[in-house]
Amino acid sequence: MNKSVFSSLVAVLASLVAATPALAAEEVNLYSYRQQSLLQPLTDAFTEETGIKVNVVHAEKGLAEKIKAAGENNPADLVLTVDIGRLEEVRAAGLFEAVQSPVIDEVVPAHLRHPDNLWFALTTRARVIYAHKDRVKEGELNSLKDLADPKWQGRICTRSGKHVYNIGLIASVIAEDGEAAAETWLKGLKANLARKPQGNDRAQAKAIFEGQCDLAIANRYYMGKMFYNSKSPEQQEWAEQIRVVYLDQDIGGRGQHINISGAGLLKTAKNKDNAIKLLEFLVGEKAQGLYATANFEEPVRAGIKTDEFIESLGDFKADRISLQEVADQRAAAARLVDRVGYDM
Repeated sequence: MNKSVFSSLVAVLASLVAATPALAAEEVNLYSYRQQSLLQPLTDAFTEETGIKVNVVHAEKGLAEKIKAAGENNPADLVLTVDIGRLEEVRAAGLFEAVQSPVIDEVVPAHLRHPDNLWFALTTRARVIYAHKDRVKEGELNSLKDLADPKWQGRICTRSGKHVYNIGLIASVIAEDGEAAAETWLKGLKANLARKPQGNDRAQAKAIFEGQCDLAIANRYYMGKMFYNSKSPEQQEWAEQIRVVYLDQDIGGRGQHINISGAGLLKTAKNKDNAIKLLEFLVGEKAQGLYATANFEEPVRAGIKTDEFIESLGDFKADRISLQEVADQRAAAARLVDRVGYDM
């Protein structure tokens, strides 16, 4: 999003706030990287339950810089986004304020929120392996480290190593094993790529379907998006020939790498009480159920029923490393991607 477009959206949000002064105490304003189609059911349900109106400006990138530049004139109360990296950008800029909420503390595990409650997860997003059902035998791949085994040479597809999803994954390897071990692993993975990193996660599923590779790294929730995609039925075929592999599930193993969608309260928020009410709503049973069925992500709240197809993909043990530790290694991960020439 360029500066002029973003400024226009900020102006729209500001005008929405200014146009309804009588209801100012019954509003909350969001900046969000999340798609409107996902957020709308959640915000509608919140408004229906509380009477509090939700105004949303959707953004694509550069949010921390724009909020910082706006200073006290920033009209938003909350940031909702995907990936710990994007939350960390706002936190590192000093823009978040700690949220004290027994409700959130009870629902969100400690490793899925900032140590000082400056951000916290709303859902988790498992970054799994897509394996061709016939060309890859069950049990043939068990660990993230296995992706560097030469037996997979020319058989793996991924999107760019610089994409935030893969930076998070590589940062987790650094956090777990150290930078030297991570570099050895990433070199091995690069040597096994079937093609130059490209496309999004669904493009990796298509590449498996077309026989360009046998394995791909991708987020699990895309399986649901492809399986139920009636507008692009070819994606249903892509999903049907894939088996999802969860990594590092052995006793003592680190568990499947996950990232999050999450939120943080801005220091400049004008509607803090309403913002915290919305955050507490988003970790509640109704909203967590909507996350699970509308976007096929894993609820952060325990005991929420997920989509039937997603359940058919099986359960997994998630990595319990602190996501702040992972976030702290993001810069090192980006340098590593460059150093091994992953995208070249």
